[in-house]
Amino acid sequence: MTYSLINEYVNRVATDDLSRVFAALADPTRREILVRLGQGEATVGELAEPFSISLPAISRHLKVLEEAGLIARSRRAQWRTNTLRPERLREATNWMEHVNQLWDGRFDRLDAYLRSIQNAANDQDQAVGEPSRREVHDQRPESEEGRNHD
Repeated sequence: MTYSLINEYVNRVATDDLSRVFAALADPTRREILVRLGQGEATVGELAEPFSISLPAISRHLKVLEEAGLIARSRRAQWRTNTLRPERLREATNWMEHVNQLWDGRFDRLDAYLRSIQNAANDQDQAVGEPSRREVHDQRPESEEGRNHD
């Protein structure tokens, strides 16, 4: 039973490029590896230095990053070097900026709607001779500091 649930979950995991990028970026170790590769290419050993995990574990992280298209791996003589592929990061950034613009527009419209409701309520209060909600809010009691206490 457990295996069938796991298999069903795995079959539902998104496999599009953008989902792989975000899945790869979800891990802090992989993000640190990308920051290091932003300074230039590096070998597995160089990438492993700041971490207290094994070389095979670093290699697994590199495989995830490579499958997401965030790094390229090449072989030079006996060394395997890793380089950053920033175009995938740009794709993810572009998607996030697009979504951010959508939400900014929605929040701007919500803000305008709420302001229109508040203005309508203030107009209605003024029509019946009551002070507006803003006027009531803006009226503050005199501070105690400026008073003479003789």
